[in-house]
Amino acid sequence: MTEVHLRDALDSLKSTGVRITPQRHAILEFLIQSMIHPTADDIYKALESRFPNMSVATVYNNLRVFREAGLVKELTYGDSSSRFDFVTNDHYHIICDSCGKIVDFHYPGLDEVEHLASHVTGFKVNTHRMEIYGTCPTCQEQATNVQ
Repeated sequence: MTEVHLRDALDSLKSTGVRITPQRHAILEFLIQSMIHPTADDIYKALESRFPNMSVATVYNNLRVFREAGLVKELTYGDSSSRFDFVTNDHYHIICDSCGKIVDFHYPGLDEVEHLASHVTGFKVNTHRMEIYGTCPTCQEQATNVQ
C-alpha cells in the first residue's frame, strides 16, 4: 500500500510541474512510511546519512511544497516544532501529555460534527480538527514502575 501512496503522490507532484529530486522522493517516502508524525528535524536526522549535503532548510522547503500540494498536513500543538502527517484519509489524533507521542484514530461518527455545526450555527464549515490528550500505555507503565 505504501508504494501505491508514494506513486500517487509523486504523480500528483509531477502533474503540477514539481521536479522530483532524490531528496524530495526520500522525504516523501519517509513521511508515508512513518507513523510518528515527524518534525522536520526528525526527517533530516533520518535521511542525513543518505544525503550528507541536504540541509534542514531543504526538508522545510520540501514540506512546504508537499503541504501546498495537499499531500501533507502540518500539525501544530503549541510546542515549538510542527509535526507532519501524510494525508491519506480524514482521521484524528490522540496525543500523550507525557512524551508527545501522536497516534492516529478514525471514528466515523465524528464526520457528522461538521454537518451539525453548520446546521446549528448557519456557518459554512470548511474543516475541523479534534485532538484528544491522555497518557500513552508506555508512559502509564513507566509511571506505575516508578511508584
